[in-house]
Amino acid sequence: MTASRSVAVFDLGKTNSKLFIFGEDGSVLSEDRTKPLWIEHAGLRVLDDDALFSWMKITLSKAIEDHGVGHVMFSGHGCTFALVEQGRLVHPILDYEQEPPQPLAGRIDMLVPTFNETYSPRLPLGFNYGRHMLWLEARNPDDFQRVEAILPYPQFWSWKFSGKMVSEVSYVGCHSHLWAPLKDDFSSLVDSRGWREKMPVFERAGTALGEWDALEGGDSAGSIVVHNGVHDSNSALYYYRSIGFDDFTLVSTGTWVVIFNSACPLEALDEHRDMLANVTVDGKPTPTIRFMGGREYDLASGGWNRSVSIDAVSRVIAKGVFALPSFAPGGPMQGCEGRFVGPEIDGEERAAAALLYVALMTNFSLDLIRSTNPIVIDGGLVKTGLYAELLAQLRPSQAIFTSATAEGSAFGAAALVFETMSKKPFANKTKMAEPLQLFGLEAYADTWRALVEIEGPDMATPKKELHA
Repeated sequence: MTASRSVAVFDLGKTNSKLFIFGEDGSVLSEDRTKPLWIEHAGLRVLDDDALFSWMKITLSKAIEDHGVGHVMFSGHGCTFALVEQGRLVHPILDYEQEPPQPLAGRIDMLVPTFNETYSPRLPLGFNYGRHMLWLEARNPDDFQRVEAILPYPQFWSWKFSGKMVSEVSYVGCHSHLWAPLKDDFSSLVDSRGWREKMPVFERAGTALGEWDALEGGDSAGSIVVHNGVHDSNSALYYYRSIGFDDFTLVSTGTWVVIFNSACPLEALDEHRDMLANVTVDGKPTPTIRFMGGREYDLASGGWNRSVSIDAVSRVIAKGVFALPSFAPGGPMQGCEGRFVGPEIDGEERAAAALLYVALMTNFSLDLIRSTNPIVIDGGLVKTGLYAELLAQLRPSQAIFTSATAEGSAFGAAALVFETMSKKPFANKTKMAEPLQLFGLEAYADTWRALVEIEGPDMATPKKELHA
């Protein structure tokens, strides 16, 4: 095997897929990115895996040439799986954002295990990927019978590069309906459907699986070690633990805001609030709450892609404009339709209202997950500016830290690889967020909370005053 210790990490998100190259000292040597293509196939929306694989091979080959990369690792978004037979996909990889048709969805939902077995709440679309597996099995029973291996999304890519099929617990255990965390084993759904024999053997995230030869003709100079992938948010959790955080709450942000608090008791989880038990890379159940915060910010802000000023936030508070949940499926306020109330606004003020919304939803979720310990915020929402500072003002009794990288999932994946080499190159470079001194924020938050709690997730939501 190659002696090079630089590490390539593919951080494969739903909206953006990225490649990071880490030097032996943990520094980021380069990065590249693309957008995965979701295409139509037989009436379903699926991943163009050939296009993504082509980009991955080209960029990885260049990284080997430019930086002497010796290892490759994969961090992948949740809710996604691959069905494989004889070295190929039996069915293209499903986009998790599509709902099985009624009445089939009702029949499927009768098959899923209880919450106290899987700690997976019943979620719409394919947010429980066992639900999408049941959908494909009902649509194409003969094809499903031919399946030799059911691969979690990061393990699909580990297999494409190494040729070895394995499973990984942080992904299988991520609100899939497939895992019983208290038993540390597959759920009753897996056995009742006869899927256990299709599940490859488990390997820990980061384990070396084989090699990939980037060069034609089998030249060993192009051979690099391929490592078993990991679920992205759980990878971020591993990263912050690896740099010294212990009793803390992680707010991992991207398309989703995923909040982990291991100090929360499992019995506090409310399945109707999109609360669940994730499973760490070491198989430990971790109380979690989530909502689609990055997607909601994009929708509520009208696609705003610049920073938001404090003045704009102050004007929104003064005008009494509120964005109310929810602008995307899932989350702790399911059944409510996102909208604005108050005077009509646009441009930066609309973005400011959206930013306040995401901060207040995060604050609400932190209360539900019983967070009283230090908070670490990672991921894309840090780049909006003010998000962490708003939370610091709203939660003055808790220290709130932000990461200098905002890419915890990629850094965690790299840390897992470096661990196999007995190396710990990453240091704690987080910074404490300073609370804002926004006049009226606390009263604004109290009013927002009252409006939310009056409606509740089970109440019909009025659709008036919606400003699209």
